[in-house]
Amino acid sequence: MNLSFSNSAIGRLRMAGIAEGFSFVILLFIAMPLKYIAGDPRLVLYVGWVHGVLFMLFILALITVKITLEWKPWKTTLSFLASLVPFGTFIMDRNWQKEEQQWIADSEK
Repeated sequence: MNLSFSNSAIGRLRMAGIAEGFSFVILLFIAMPLKYIAGDPRLVLYVGWVHGVLFMLFILALITVKITLEWKPWKTTLSFLASLVPFGTFIMDRNWQKEEQQWIADSEK
């Protein structure tokens, strides 16, 4: 996973996807177990709120990429579904990174 992002719609999607993915993993594998094992729901409250904001930013970035790069509906849907699966955005980031590199190469011409 390359963590350098261009200042483009796809670069912002990648950044939002990585941030959303990390917050989702922290929510599922750290905050939720602490809630039920230690009986402390505070972490779920805070991490859940952050995750919700990052998820909305991801959706906004996805819509921007759909419009800007004229993605087909299946590609947008697949990217959305990846955000619902733990580690899904990390896996999709490989595809997004290739597309970002292609966009950079095309814009330099």
